[in-house]
Amino acid sequence: MCISAESQMNAPQNSIQAQPANAVTGSSKEAVEQPLVIVISLDGFPARALEDPKLPMPALRALAAHGAVARAMQPINPTVTWPNHTAIITGVDASIHHVMANGLIEFPAGQREPEIAPWVDKDRLVHAQTLYEAAAAKGMTTGQVDWVAIYGAKGVAWEFGEAPNPASQIAKDLVAQGVLSAKQMEHFGNGSTPAWRDEIWTDAAVDILERHTPNLLLLHLLETDSLQHEYAPLTPAAYAAYAYADSCIARVVAAVQKIGAQNRTSFFLVSDHGFASYTHTVYPNVGLVERGMLHKDGKRYSGPVLMKTEGGAASVYIRDADQRAAVIPSLKTYFSSMPGVEHVYTNAEARSIGIPSDNDTDQAPQLYLTAKNDYAFGDDAVGPLVREHEAKGQHGYLNTDSDMQALFVASGAHIQQSVRLGTISNLRVAPTIAAILGVKLEATAQAPLSQILK
Repeated sequence: MCISAESQMNAPQNSIQAQPANAVTGSSKEAVEQPLVIVISLDGFPARALEDPKLPMPALRALAAHGAVARAMQPINPTVTWPNHTAIITGVDASIHHVMANGLIEFPAGQREPEIAPWVDKDRLVHAQTLYEAAAAKGMTTGQVDWVAIYGAKGVAWEFGEAPNPASQIAKDLVAQGVLSAKQMEHFGNGSTPAWRDEIWTDAAVDILERHTPNLLLLHLLETDSLQHEYAPLTPAAYAAYAYADSCIARVVAAVQKIGAQNRTSFFLVSDHGFASYTHTVYPNVGLVERGMLHKDGKRYSGPVLMKTEGGAASVYIRDADQRAAVIPSLKTYFSSMPGVEHVYTNAEARSIGIPSDNDTDQAPQLYLTAKNDYAFGDDAVGPLVREHEAKGQHGYLNTDSDMQALFVASGAHIQQSVRLGTISNLRVAPTIAAILGVKLEATAQAPLSQILK
């Protein structure tokens, strides 16, 4: 997942910048000895890549060799960035936290096509308690760098977002250090490359560690996702992205060593989902136009049936509740016969795979489509229904798909060495971190990974 440069430019600069409870210098002995947990997410890193003995990631391999490694970590549905990053720090799936896309799905008046709004406050988007909120309640501090669904969040002391606020303390630190100029900060996403952004995000994480040393640091790196979308997973371009992400990991490890916090620091290296290759894109909106259920409305479209696609899945919204009973059966039959569609779930059926009830949230679709192998969904409403193209990378497929399985490595002061796990759920990450920090999450769905803890 990568928010567009235009969206970054238009992002509100109102993230909360709290004061630290205690910096390392001048803090009490008790505060200094509190656990430090660092979560580094490599967006889209597939679990199967870790099986390659020639994977160019020495920093990740070193952490894995001295810690706990899962053969695979199963994401939640939908296998998309924001829903899964939210699951990783809440311990609940989309049926509870209600994050279904890379932002809040908004429905403009006049039955116009839905829009994704990424820069909304966390309290409007995430309907579950987070690790950083639980930590703040215990007097602990949190830093976040390029994490998602976290804008305006209470309980985050130090932040440098995907669209960073130039007025934040960390942004000021980086400009003062000459890491980037004030102009570059102001136009952070405008024309910059994924590698450059990951570099600056890593600079921000190092700054937070060295100057402020929170109890919990959340760092999200994106180049692995960007290059795999463009060139497909496990390609030379993808391996270059993996190697670069590893250099970022090494810099964070070095920062922990520099501040002398090795004896109280635990690392969690995770990914939000895996990646699959595909050579066909299906555009269900083309079919809706042909059936008269979607119409040109200026530069956009409107109609009684609205679609939002997320790679290997597509959500169908029928905003008029009175029309649903009459429309849903025929639409399910129609979409089921469409090329590239593996399965069509009604909302009631989709609840069994973790999709929220449409009685609880307008983020929940009335129909949920999943794609066949080698197919993905697109939003276009003009042109051919199915288009063939060179191989690209995508996610969003069902979380039981082997290609969607994600990375899990834990290593450090609170983690047992040489633990090898099978397939775990990413819903176990949050309760495991909560156990290390000594905090309680209210509604976690699964137990912590007690077998990896000292």
